Amino acid sequence: MGITVANISKSYKKVNALEDISFEVKPAELFGLIGPDGAGKTTLFRILTTLLIANEGNATVAGFDVVTDYKKIRNNVGYMPGKFSLYQDLTVEENLNFFATIFGTTIEENYDLIKEIYVQIAPFKNRRAGKLSGGMKQKLALCCALIHKPKVLFLDEPTTGVDPVSRKEFWEMLKRLQKKDITILVSTPYMDEAALCDRIALIKDGKILQIDTPEAIVKHFPKQIYNVRASNMYLLINSLKTYEYNHSVYPFGEFVHYTDSRTDFNPTELKKFLESKNLLDIEIKVTEATIEDTFMELAK
Repeated sequence: MGITVANISKSYKKVNALEDISFEVKPAELFGLIGPDGAGKTTLFRILTTLLIANEGNATVAGFDVVTDYKKIRNNVGYMPGKFSLYQDLTVEENLNFFATIFGTTIEENYDLIKEIYVQIAPFKNRRAGKLSGGMKQKLALCCALIHKPKVLFLDEPTTGVDPVSRKEFWEMLKRLQKKDITILVSTPYMDEAALCDRIALIKDGKILQIDTPEAIVKHFPKQIYNVRASNMYLLINSLKTYEYNHSVYPFGEFVHYTDSRTDFNPTELKKFLESKNLLDIEIKVTEATIEDTFMELAK
């Protein structure tokens, strides 16, 4: 059982948090909602988990309406909010037992679902949750969200503030959970995590920019991108922005991603321009588009 979102809009006084949002998450799909802070991701999650009511539109989760069937939805979904929200004065084991009891189950009954995650935090089962590291808090929160064997799992920016190793481990866990027929909707501001989803929706200012597989989104980028590097990156960026034919200029690691407004772009001509700006060690080479490039292009 998946998720359907049809023409959902939500506003707070004069601020439009969501505008006519529509998409579908297939059963057992790992679907990513990708966008920066303030894009509307958390508002949508709260609507889908029955914590908020939309101004317009409708949605279903696991076949249940988010308004009329809210009690059934709460029994059939797991929700991991962006901010660690477990009881910090309770131990790891006490938190797990508490949430299992709320849903009328036990740790033992659904242990097979959380086993691979729980074994990593079991050595700390008597430690208070507030004393855990960021990665361990993340694993405990995921265990608590899974303890009642939900049909749909909502993860709102679960890896924000977590170290790279824990981020990698977390996404590996999600892939394993997906094989247990759990539908997963995850939001993240990290563009590199988008590539790990089956499909993604790019969202900005409460509006969906594009929905497709990560591969298809990158494939349809409309222009050729060039990696540009020089001796002075600050001067390079400013110089590229003043170049009359520039279409886009974005810092990207040790390079600047550059696209030209012309169809007959000549890198040699650009190099001469940069040399005239007293830049040295200039390097211009073709590179592949990324999801981040696509997002920046769509958000212009």
